[in-house]
Amino acid sequence: MRHRVKGRTLGRSQSHRAAMLRNLVSSLILHESITTTEPRAKEARSLAEKLITLGKKGSLHDRRLALKRLHNKEAVAKIFDDIAKRSAERKGGYTRILKMDTTRLGDNASQVVFQLVDQAVAESEEVAQTEGAES
Repeated sequence: MRHRVKGRTLGRSQSHRAAMLRNLVSSLILHESITTTEPRAKEARSLAEKLITLGKKGSLHDRRLALKRLHNKEAVAKIFDDIAKRSAERKGGYTRILKMDTTRLGDNASQVVFQLVDQAVAESEEVAQTEGAES
C-alpha cells in the first residue's frame, strides 16, 4: 500500500533526485521549454510552480528562498524579473506538459514537452510585432 508516500523516487537516491529536479527546473526557466520523460516532468512541475509563485511575491526573502531551492542565480533572476511579470494575472498553472508521440529509443520511455504556459503567448506576440513592422 502507498499510504502517506509522497512523490516518485525515479530510481535515484534523495540527493541525486533533488539535484536532477533542480537542473530540470533551471533548464525549464532558462529555455522555457524542455523535452524529458513524463514522470520527471510531473515531479519537476511542483518545484517550478512553487518557484514562480515566489517570484510573483517578489521580496528579497522570497528571492533568497528561491535561490536556496534552485542553486542557479541566472534562473532565479529570470523568474523574478521576467516570468513573474508575465504571469502576474495568472493564479496558478504556470507550466504545461504535452505528450509526444515518440518514445526514447534506448528504454522506450514516454517523452513529453515540459514548457511554461505563457511561453507560447510571448512567442506569438513577437511574431505579430515583426509581421507588423514588415507591413
